[in-house]
Amino acid sequence: MRTVPVVALLVALLVAANSMFVVKEGQTAILLQFGRIARTGYDPGLHFRIPLVQQVQKFDKRVLSLDSAPERYLTSEKKDVNIDFFVKWRIADPAKFFVAVAGDENNAQRLVVPIVKEGLRTAVNSRTLQELVSGGRADVTQHLVADANGKTQGLGIDVLDLRIKRIDLPEDGTVIGSVYERMRSERKKVASQLRAEGEEAARGIRADAARQVQVITAEAYRDAQKTRGEGDAAAAQIYAGAYGRDPEFYAFYRSLEAYKQALVGPGGTLVLDSKSEFLHYLQESK
Repeated sequence: MRTVPVVALLVALLVAANSMFVVKEGQTAILLQFGRIARTGYDPGLHFRIPLVQQVQKFDKRVLSLDSAPERYLTSEKKDVNIDFFVKWRIADPAKFFVAVAGDENNAQRLVVPIVKEGLRTAVNSRTLQELVSGGRADVTQHLVADANGKTQGLGIDVLDLRIKRIDLPEDGTVIGSVYERMRSERKKVASQLRAEGEEAARGIRADAARQVQVITAEAYRDAQKTRGEGDAAAAQIYAGAYGRDPEFYAFYRSLEAYKQALVGPGGTLVLDSKSEFLHYLQESK
């Protein structure tokens, strides 16, 4: 007879344990009764249910990530590119999410990926490779987020962000070769332009230097002539002063200077008349 109360107590404890459930932080839950949704929007904490009649389905309400493998797309200029992306999403309406995909995150991702890929394919097809690489990536992702949210409303999810991770050229080399050739042509054009600008600047520098050389040479010649004239004038003045003091000595000095200029030189010969005035002092010294 004592076993009956014990069994009853155990059953009561089991029923009480099954009537409680806990929703953790970062989770939400819905309550199902005979397969139908009885209640949604549970906050984190301790909650109660009717055992064996009601079941609890819990969902992660944090931001989830979806990574896509690289896939080939065709640009507006008919060039192949490999693009991979990732999507940030979360469960916004647990009831819709449960009805649409049976509460399975993998099922939701399998539905979201084709929607994003289709939108991405349309966006890439309407843009050139340069537009995608240079500045069109942000515009593409913004448009894809809005488009994906519009097409996934029935899934009970929100697409928060979509980013293109990489834009690669195919490994076959055809597109890579054309891109490299275009880059090489552009670099050659820039190099030619810089070289022409450098040569023009060099010609200007050389012309300015030549002009400065001519100016400096002319100024130096002018100053030299001026100095030479001033020296000649000073010498003439000195000569005149010397001549005024002692004309005979001045004549003698000038004759010596003339002898030095005329008689200097190996094997030089000077033929003059013995009565020449030029030999006046030589004859007297003799």
